[in-house]
Amino acid sequence: MQKFFSYFFGQNTEKEFGYFSLAHIAPIIVMIGIIALIIKFRNKIKGYKHEDRIRLALAFTLIITEMAYFWRLVGVESLNANPIDHLPITVCGWAIIFCAFLVLTKNQTLLDIVYFWVLAGSIFGILTPTKIMFTGPTRFRYYQFWLEHTLGYITIAYMIFVHGMRPNIKSIFKSYGCLLILGVIAIIANNMLPGANYLFMATTEDSASILDILPKNYVVRVILMAFIMACLFFVMYLPWLIMDIKRKKQALASNTPAEPSQKPIETNQDQPSEDKKLKSPKTTNNKKKQATKD
Repeated sequence: MQKFFSYFFGQNTEKEFGYFSLAHIAPIIVMIGIIALIIKFRNKIKGYKHEDRIRLALAFTLIITEMAYFWRLVGVESLNANPIDHLPITVCGWAIIFCAFLVLTKNQTLLDIVYFWVLAGSIFGILTPTKIMFTGPTRFRYYQFWLEHTLGYITIAYMIFVHGMRPNIKSIFKSYGCLLILGVIAIIANNMLPGANYLFMATTEDSASILDILPKNYVVRVILMAFIMACLFFVMYLPWLIMDIKRKKQALASNTPAEPSQKPIETNQDQPSEDKKLKSPKTTNNKKKQATKD
């Protein structure tokens, strides 16, 4: 039994995971399937009397998933985990924690942050998951990694389609500002701690990554990463911007000004003259009657 746990919670010395293999594609397909179900049954989920329990279970799973990462490092001696390499200075780690509190509180600020952190930040981990190259589907770390990186997308989809939450234009600046704060902390840690590479700013990973296209010069690398993230944040908000523009156009079209001849102002101006015309015959008749009496 001890041998099994040592294997399951450990890692191999050779690569077990391959990019765009079945082990890579399968978790993404499952995530898309769950999001599709949320969209399809969103009204039923929203009307479910115990819907709050669904959010509670999701929050619990998110927290346990993040804690399990550190439990494994502490519990498996063969990993020889160095605390310096595993400080809480990661976008995905904080995004998971924020997601847990989001589903519990429905806080708009948390949605503003995690929407862009997950969609624009975690996408790199999903496309090129360098952290699990030595842990395939027979290892615990494989499942913990994919839960950590897919539950964020599921959480955002749940809060948007079930609870009608959404980001706004100010959300971009709010989320990007928080990311800059985390980036400054990462820069300080990378400069102070030997071998540290938080937020992948210092250097490339041992395994091939989409970030390998960035230059190795530290300053240029950081500036380019900041620029790329800003562009990605805008791209992730683009669908909402397009929808808002379309709604404004539809609203303007439905409130088209009337033709000049149909304006109420002109009708009101003509009304007194018509009243006079209607009253004038009565006045004439009264005068005739008065003359007869005289």
